[in-house]
Amino acid sequence: MCYIMRGFLFFTAIMSLIPGIVQGAEPEGKVEKLDSAVVSVSRAGDSTPVTYTMVSREQLRSVNPMSSLPMALALQPSVVTVNEGGTGLGYSKMTVRGSKGSQINVTLNGITLNDAESQEVFWVNIPALSSMLSSVQLQRGLGTSAAGPGAFGASINMSTASVGQDPYASVDMGYGSYGTFTAAAAVGTGLTKSGLYFDFAYSRGLTDGYIRNAFADVQSALAVLGWMNERNSLRLTWLFGDQHTGITWHGIDLAQYETDRRYNPAGEYYDAYGNVRYYDNDTDNYTQHHLQLNYTRRLAERFVWTSTFNWTKGDGYYENYKAGKSFSKYNFEGDQEGDFIVREAMDNHYFVLNSDVRYVSDLLSVTGGVNLSRYDGDHIGKVLWSDVLGDAYDYASHSWYLNNGLKQEANAFVRAEWSPLAWMTAYADLQYRGVWLDMSGPEDDQIPLDYATDWQFLNPRAGLSFHWDRHQKAYVSAALGHREPGRSDIKENIKNVWIAQQAGVDSEGVTLKPEKMLDVEIGYNYASDRLSASANVYLMEYWDMLLETGRLSNVGYAIKENVSRSWRRGVELAASWQALPWLRADANLTLSVNRIKDYTEFVQHVDTYDYWSATGRTTAVNYGTTTMLMSPSVTGMARLSFSPWREIASNSLKTIMLSLDGKYVGKQYMDNTMTDSRSIPAYFVSNLALSYEVPLRKRSFAAAQDDKVRISFYINNLFNNMYYADGWCWKNIVEEDGALIDGIGVYPQAPLNCMLKLSWQF
Repeated sequence: MCYIMRGFLFFTAIMSLIPGIVQGAEPEGKVEKLDSAVVSVSRAGDSTPVTYTMVSREQLRSVNPMSSLPMALALQPSVVTVNEGGTGLGYSKMTVRGSKGSQINVTLNGITLNDAESQEVFWVNIPALSSMLSSVQLQRGLGTSAAGPGAFGASINMSTASVGQDPYASVDMGYGSYGTFTAAAAVGTGLTKSGLYFDFAYSRGLTDGYIRNAFADVQSALAVLGWMNERNSLRLTWLFGDQHTGITWHGIDLAQYETDRRYNPAGEYYDAYGNVRYYDNDTDNYTQHHLQLNYTRRLAERFVWTSTFNWTKGDGYYENYKAGKSFSKYNFEGDQEGDFIVREAMDNHYFVLNSDVRYVSDLLSVTGGVNLSRYDGDHIGKVLWSDVLGDAYDYASHSWYLNNGLKQEANAFVRAEWSPLAWMTAYADLQYRGVWLDMSGPEDDQIPLDYATDWQFLNPRAGLSFHWDRHQKAYVSAALGHREPGRSDIKENIKNVWIAQQAGVDSEGVTLKPEKMLDVEIGYNYASDRLSASANVYLMEYWDMLLETGRLSNVGYAIKENVSRSWRRGVELAASWQALPWLRADANLTLSVNRIKDYTEFVQHVDTYDYWSATGRTTAVNYGTTTMLMSPSVTGMARLSFSPWREIASNSLKTIMLSLDGKYVGKQYMDNTMTDSRSIPAYFVSNLALSYEVPLRKRSFAAAQDDKVRISFYINNLFNNMYYADGWCWKNIVEEDGALIDGIGVYPQAPLNCMLKLSWQF
């Protein structure tokens, strides 16, 4: 890594010398604004042959304020979202074309937010982020080259970088079902005559949640201090997220769902008299600080250089009540059992250095850059209390477990767009990724995780786009991508080998290989003042994809293994029609097939009914070609938006806006066996939003926005559908008699619920 660091410093030094080497005339309209150059490296442009959609600030702010960012993107093509608590606050996740969170690369101002170990973005840790963004670009497929492991199915490129000309302030407050309260405030100076600007935003959300223990207390803050002139832009950004939520990840048994869909087993135990009790602090807690320093310089009229340093500090813990557990599980001597209160904590640092330079002319655009990152994370287990040991025991002196994960990455890329003809642009992109992983220390079950490896990837992309006129664009592209296994995939395989060996079973485990995917995109876009439409075909062909195959860890975690061949193939259609100045219609539809070739399930053997523990033995069952889990073959959306007063009296002091949308998600399987009893039925959910806006005063003729008050009313799940949007399942064979046992869990979503929101912009 020292050689890589030296290379990075050399690259940075060379960039600083270019102003004295390169001269040229300014190509009007080709060099981007300095305030947006920070995110351009990870985004596709109009001529890039990539399938993507743009979501504006207004679109983000128009959604229900109870929603996290995944829920704010729920209506985008091929997107499926779910919230564990059922309301939108708390733990939320999303899939794009069936690709789950660990396969979606997420960047904020060009910096990857994906956790280096799990490759996920835990949206609950950065709550209310949608209200602080200037725009989001959602790329489907491999997209453009970007740092981070998650760019394997989709990319979400978020930007806070938007410098306005005028000072502003806003206040939002909302109250809704299930004791939900939200508040947000923002203030900014606009760009001053000296080139300085400052923006600050804060939000807070509280809810009791739909299911028991789905409470949430979340807050976020964003501060931006910057300076810019014609050639330079310096920006310091601080993003803060803090969340305290009840644990909801268990879901509920399908049989329980039929009797009490708001039940949640988290923290459940029995007192000395046999009464059911619930531990009142069965919680998830996490605090995260992101600090970014960005410098952008126009080196010459055709060259722009951008460098960003990022430091992310995260720490938090789960706290759980564990009933009837053995002392040995928590590294105590003795074979007795007892009740425990435990904390599983994380303490991590994430450092990133980005630097890139872009050349733009009328015919050619070239971008090259490097990225270095280092993640250092501790995983810590603590015992807070035991009913056997009592309050007098010195728990602070006891060590349950401590292990460390160190992950470093070096990334370099060069990307070019060449327009030899006025109606055609050729695109080429080549990325190198080097990844180094080192794990050490025991896991929570005292199994050692000492492991070190590295991966080297070369990811090429190429394509053509065609522009017949300003309304029409067609494109075709092909891209090759690779993705390394995540920490959980590696550690559970290590542990599974250890368990098998302890049981006397000769096992060397499975050598996990990186996943490889070829993505082919063919699309057509049409856009006019009143109508926009797009149609595209995608072919996502996988080799060695990591999927659940039925093997379970000793704690029930689904172990992933490489599957030799699988694919996702589909058609995406989208259209927007401004039928009248006061009437707009939007719709999209995705039809897909998501298959695994020659799928084999491994059913885990356990010792007894009463004391569930994996033995290391499995029974293999081949199903032939099957549908991938959690991959609906049909998704679609339709939305109607009305603003009648805007047309009747364009200078009116009042505006009424009403929107009605519906989202359809087809049948999904909880595992890869295509078993109907382990599936999520298709569902359709509608939402209604009504707002009344009153301008208070006109600032000036040139002002970007007027002072105004907006009252909004949201109804979610308008038709009160009782449905669940996610689930899990398992099956085992009991060793003592060969019986098959299984379990199914689901995540119920809230029925009809409402929110009233008041916004004041001044």
